[in-house]
Amino acid sequence: MREAAVEILAFGVQADERPLLETALRERQLSGRCLEVFLNRDTAPLAAGHEAVTVSVNARLDAEVLRTLAAGGTRMIAQRATGFNNIALDVADELGMTVARVSAYSPYSVAEFAWALTMALNRHVPRAVRRTREFDFRLDGLMGRDMHGRTAGVVGTGRIGAAFARIAHGFGMRLLGWDLAPDPDCEQLGMEYVGLDRLLQDADVVSLHVPLVPDTHHLIGRAALDAMKDDALLINTSRGGLVDTEALVDQLRRGRFAGVGLDVYEAEAGVFFTDRSLDVVQDDVLARLMTFGNVLVTSHQAFWTHDAVSRIVDTTVTNLEDYVAGRLSANVLVGPGRPAPRPPAER
Repeated sequence: MREAAVEILAFGVQADERPLLETALRERQLSGRCLEVFLNRDTAPLAAGHEAVTVSVNARLDAEVLRTLAAGGTRMIAQRATGFNNIALDVADELGMTVARVSAYSPYSVAEFAWALTMALNRHVPRAVRRTREFDFRLDGLMGRDMHGRTAGVVGTGRIGAAFARIAHGFGMRLLGWDLAPDPDCEQLGMEYVGLDRLLQDADVVSLHVPLVPDTHHLIGRAALDAMKDDALLINTSRGGLVDTEALVDQLRRGRFAGVGLDVYEAEAGVFFTDRSLDVVQDDVLARLMTFGNVLVTSHQAFWTHDAVSRIVDTTVTNLEDYVAGRLSANVLVGPGRPAPRPPAER
């Protein structure tokens, strides 16, 4: 254990998250303070003099930001998320920085929210609520479908995808899965593993649960969208870059899909987790998405449960403790003694 205290600066801390993080740091006798601003090129100089920083998934840690951090004395980055496609890990490695993530947290938080989007779209809940607030109690245009007996296509059957599949099984749905390696527990539920094209053609609900890596960028592009049923539901609670949003808008213009639920968006960095209600919308694609009555866009909140955030905070503070103590854990992506990073395992 080193003698000098490590000063920790937490970026992008949300109001609900702050008491959990501050309490965890205090209980572990770590010195740190929390900021609401996100880490990016403009805010990186604020970290000067802090050996460790912790950041949210929407931080931008490109080469310029990492070099600014390193020049200010930062040597450790603890990401409060599982994915790490927002961090230039090769540059961090060159700079001798340690980068750690949260390898796993409650998969139920994301899986349950994916189903919340699915059911809200299927039963037209947003439209119904808007109507009843104006004392319009007609049923016209609110007819949904039973999930029982229909087909759920689960793209990626890691921890979250498997939790989504178990809920679908509870509805009495037929299960199709696509992954590099079949999950035995999903097969026990009766899931049939098929090619992506077959899954997209047959599924009434398509839910995405794969990490964003080069091979999965725009996995759901024009050809994939063309393959889907006209009345399918598409749900993405994983990473925005999995979907070619411009291609999706083109499909929606043609009147396709019963509903699209997006908790993530490929250009969300710098927008999600912030209040833009008084701003002129600069993102034409996002603005167009919002005009479709069969689209629900939420603010990357699927993981936002007390259970999941508590686990994320606990793991993040443990990662910081390990760094201070010179310990190397499985959560470290790059750092002394850690080989080149691999794609994320958690989905």
